[in-house]
This record gives sequence, structure tokens and C-alpha cells, in this order.
Amino acid sequence: MTKSKIWLSSPHIGTNELQYVNEAFATNWIAPLGPHVNAFEQGLQVQTQTKHAAALSSGTSAIHLALILLGVKAGDTVFCQSITFSASANPIAYQGAIPVFIDSESDTWNMDPALLKAALQETKQNGKLPKAIIPVHLYGMPAKMQDIISIANEYGVPVIEDAAEALGANIDGKPCGSFGEFGVLSFNGNKIITTSGGGALISDNAEMIEKARFLATQARDSAPHYQHSEIGYNYRMSNILAGIGRGQLEVLNNRVAARRNNNERYKQYFLSHNNAGFDIRFQEEPDGYNSNRWLTCILIDPITNNGLTREEIRLAMEKENIETRPLWKPMHQQPVFASSKNYLNGVSDKLFENGLCLPSGSNLTEDEFDRIFSCFDKLFSSQK
Repeated sequence: MTKSKIWLSSPHIGTNELQYVNEAFATNWIAPLGPHVNAFEQGLQVQTQTKHAAALSSGTSAIHLALILLGVKAGDTVFCQSITFSASANPIAYQGAIPVFIDSESDTWNMDPALLKAALQETKQNGKLPKAIIPVHLYGMPAKMQDIISIANEYGVPVIEDAAEALGANIDGKPCGSFGEFGVLSFNGNKIITTSGGGALISDNAEMIEKARFLATQARDSAPHYQHSEIGYNYRMSNILAGIGRGQLEVLNNRVAARRNNNERYKQYFLSHNNAGFDIRFQEEPDGYNSNRWLTCILIDPITNNGLTREEIRLAMEKENIETRPLWKPMHQQPVFASSKNYLNGVSDKLFENGLCLPSGSNLTEDEFDRIFSCFDKLFSSQK
């Protein structure tokens, strides 16, 4: 008999989402835009402590619009964190611009400020600074945003803060997504809250967000007929999906607490094994940093773990119908970006080699944890 699937991060729907969706049906607000969209945007502004938000079809569309609003065009360069999902980098290519990838530091696994500064200094000397910088809050862990913003300001380059995985995370109480010129959020089905598919662009710049809304609704001019003076996009969120988002946003704090509890539970489990000759490492929080722990990730160096590898764990879990996943393959290793310039220090290569994402959903059950830990018990026993 096949065991039920334990997912890496499955949607976790509450009770109010259906109420808002039914309200949309009852009032016939089915098409894009509507009162749920407006209320969801307002809720996001409160949550992220930003002044303006545009609810969109995806986090990818949010990055794309941010690049357009910053005037990124063909031939321009954009600095992007290397270890991330491809959606952080793909919109750069949409614009015909050139991505340049910046490696990570070992504390948060995010963009290395020292490498960023070196790259900016070199490009300044060459007379062509990037048009934007895209750091990412990997797996919900805040990047070193104070340093990154300070360096970006020194060189006059705007920051698009990819907080797609980090809603509910903060540094000293300042929410992720609120540090840069723009913040980007994602509500994909595996995120900490979901609208099934969706995202948002947030900023304190009212004019930019208003322009984002205009471009996201096919750039339709104010006229009684359909008139377009600019190229637009079909990037707005529907009122139904925004209704789901409203219900999800109401339980965000509970979802963050549940995922942080998952992380602590894994740490406590591995602590006993670390004392027994293994050395399982975690993505740790610097002082003042508060990750939403969207995914709990571990590092398994076979040299310090009796030969046990990340891939052995992944395959053993797969046999038990438990989903795990290697860390994001760095963009500088991706075939599609093979010719792109990069600034490397080896950190993201090592993270990808030894890193594994564990089941981290806020709806994990006791039985599911038992199955996960039982699989690890067998692995550890076989390696002694």
C-alpha cells in the first residue's frame, strides 16, 4: 500500500477564505479588480509597513514591472543574487537586459555585501553601473539589507527586494520587502500564504505603484474606447484570488509561528544526533533577524557526517513518499545563464552541493513528523 505523500510545503487553507470567495460570487465580482483586491492591497501595506501595494498575477510579474518602472532596457545590466529561484532572474532577460550574478555570504546564505561592493566598484570604473540590484531573502531568511542598501545608495543604484519567500520575516521589526525601492511578494501555492497563484509589488512610491497598476491592466488609456499608448501586460490579480489572500493574510502570524516551530523541532531532533558523531547544520538567524522559516533547510557535509550525503537522504525520503528538495541551483550554474558574468566566492556552490530542504508546511501532522524522523533514524543507524 502506497503511503500518503508528505509535501515540502503544501497550501494551508483556513476558514475565512471561502467566506470571501463566496462573497465575490454573490456580488458577481468575478473579473480582475474589485473590493477584495483593494482590501488585500491595504492588508499587505499594513503587514509590510509600506504605503502602497499592487496585487498582481505572480511574484515574477512584480519583478518584471519593477524593472520596467526603473527604466531597465535592452543592453542594461542588473545585479541579481545567484542562489535563488529562476523567477528572480528571468524578468531581466524579458527586458533584453544582462544579468550579473552575485554570490552569497555564509551567515544568511544571501547576497554578499562585500562581493556586491566589489562588483559595483568594478563596473563604475568601467563606466557602466547596473540599473538595479535584486537581493533575495532565501527561504524566508532576511538578507543583510542594511549593508546592501547602504552600498547601493553609495553607488546610486536602486534595489528591488525579492521577498517572495519572506512575507512575515523582519530585521529588528522592519518587515522584509520594505527596505528597497520596491519589494516583491509571491503567493504561489507553496508559499507561507497563498492565493493559489499571485504576487504583489510594494513600495512607498505612490506614483510608481500607480504606474504598475496601469501597466498591469494592459496600459489602457483613459478613453471611452480601447486606446493604448504604451505596451501593457495582463498582470492584475482577480477579485476571487484576492478574497483567498484576505483570508490567508488574517492567519499569517499563525503560519509563521507554525513554521518556526517546525524548524525548532528539526533542530531538537538533530541535536541528539549531532552529539552522536553527526554534524547537521542549519540556516541560522543573526541577531535581530526574524525568519518566517518558510522552509527548513539543512547542510550535510559527508566529510563530517560519516559519508552521509544530501542525495542519499533525498532518495531515502523519496522511497517513503516524503518530498525533500536540494537547495536552489545557483543561477551561475544554470545552462540558460551559462554566459552571464558573475562574482563568486564558492558559498552558493557549496550550499547547493550539501543543502536539502525538508518538509516544512504549517499543516504538518504528528504522524508525518514521525515518518520523517523514522526515515532519518534508519539513515543515521546505517551510517554508524
